[in-house]
Amino acid sequence: MLIRSHRSGFDHPLSSEITSRSVYEGRRELLRLMGGGIAGVALATWGSRQAMAQGVTPTARPGKLAALPALRSSVAAASTLEQPTAYKDATTYNNFYEFGTDKADPAKNAHSLKTSPWTVEIEGLVKKPGRYALEDLLKLAAQEDRTYRLRCVEGWSMVIPWVGYSLSELIRRVEPLGGAKYVEFVTQADPKTMRFIDSPVLDWPYLEGLRMDEAMHPLTILSFGMYGEVLPNQNGAPVRLVVPWKYGFKSGKSLVKIRFTEQQPITAWNRAAAREYGFFSNVNPNVDHPRWSQAMERRIGEDGLFAKKRKTLMFNGYEAQVGQLYAGMDLKKFF
Repeated sequence: MLIRSHRSGFDHPLSSEITSRSVYEGRRELLRLMGGGIAGVALATWGSRQAMAQGVTPTARPGKLAALPALRSSVAAASTLEQPTAYKDATTYNNFYEFGTDKADPAKNAHSLKTSPWTVEIEGLVKKPGRYALEDLLKLAAQEDRTYRLRCVEGWSMVIPWVGYSLSELIRRVEPLGGAKYVEFVTQADPKTMRFIDSPVLDWPYLEGLRMDEAMHPLTILSFGMYGEVLPNQNGAPVRLVVPWKYGFKSGKSLVKIRFTEQQPITAWNRAAAREYGFFSNVNPNVDHPRWSQAMERRIGEDGLFAKKRKTLMFNGYEAQVGQLYAGMDLKKFF
């Protein structure tokens, strides 16, 4: 059964209104044909994906990941109308330190990640804790396309068409208790498949967290795909968080636990360098990183000799949607 939401108040353009990129042109026809068979097709898709990881090319799409089944939900999202970053760039320039600290390392090394079977454990202050298989998560709510900007603290950005649904759908299902004020996200930490997990750069596993109202905001999504296809390993397969108004490191990848807590979580980068990486980590061009300015950014794919940097937008351009979450807060103190 697909759970559909009918919230109002977000009359922003859906990414389905944006001209499709060539990498996912066949997606609409797939949706028309799949009808009500989302569960079975989803399982087949993940099987094809695992075959790719083992070096077996699916016959349906040689050299590419199998298309991800998804349906557009009725939830309106503030998708950007900007041109998406090229798929090749978005999948070869990544931060995923479990697979190496160089931007090219994840694409080279993440093939070792085993994404099937996969479960996500829900624990902490909830009425319905439990362990969800990936297939169950896929069926919790209707998925939709959302094209979001992704801003990295190092000063570069991308525009990525994600596939997923609002995290709030999952949160409502597990029924948080009254004392649950924060949501903590735990990334996989498997030294057998993530060979840089012993690196001293961070304490593992990678931890991130959101305030409950941030986690419930409709722009925050659980993502299972991008560009109409299953998430590549280096981009956080098989399920990741996407919080578009925060710096990219807040969007935890390859999630294995979602924990509801009363106390603010100590996140990985805040633990490693509290002076540089605050808990909130909202995109704010008026607050410099201690070692560089955040006022400008470089859009990946616009790297020519005469390419100009872009001005960094407050809350990464989503101020109209999320600014009220921080009304009255000192955004230089709570950075």
